[in-house]
Amino acid sequence: MTTNIVTDRTDRGADEAEVFAAADSLIAAFGHHDVEKYFAAFIPDASFLFYTHPERLESVQEYRDVWQQWERESGFRVLDCRSSNRRVDVYGTSAVFTHDVLTTVENTDEGSEPVQTVTSERETIVFARIDSRWLAVHEHLSGR
Repeated sequence: MTTNIVTDRTDRGADEAEVFAAADSLIAAFGHHDVEKYFAAFIPDASFLFYTHPERLESVQEYRDVWQQWERESGFRVLDCRSSNRRVDVYGTSAVFTHDVLTTVENTDEGSEPVQTVTSERETIVFARIDSRWLAVHEHLSGR
């Protein structure tokens, strides 16, 4: 069974390019530990589901609080984020971006030397077009 979704725009390729650009900006901000730019890529009540966190986070503020706790308690810092195997599916004013992600982070526990960790994960980011701009409304990260 195929579902037809009506969209108010006829140039699907332009929508896909805009979503890829929004995803690239979000990933670059994350990969450079640019916290303000990263969180600005989401609507305030976006949700987040991470396999490394025990519960779903229900807003950007909840995620910011966890992020700040990581920074404070373990010196958390993102050093790099690489995206591959990328795909965008546009459904009217919504889009699903999926990719494989290779992330390098650094943690420094009290008085210890910095430790770098590289993780290989899969991620889905759901975007919505809001006021002619694609913003993330949900992020789901799973281990490989």
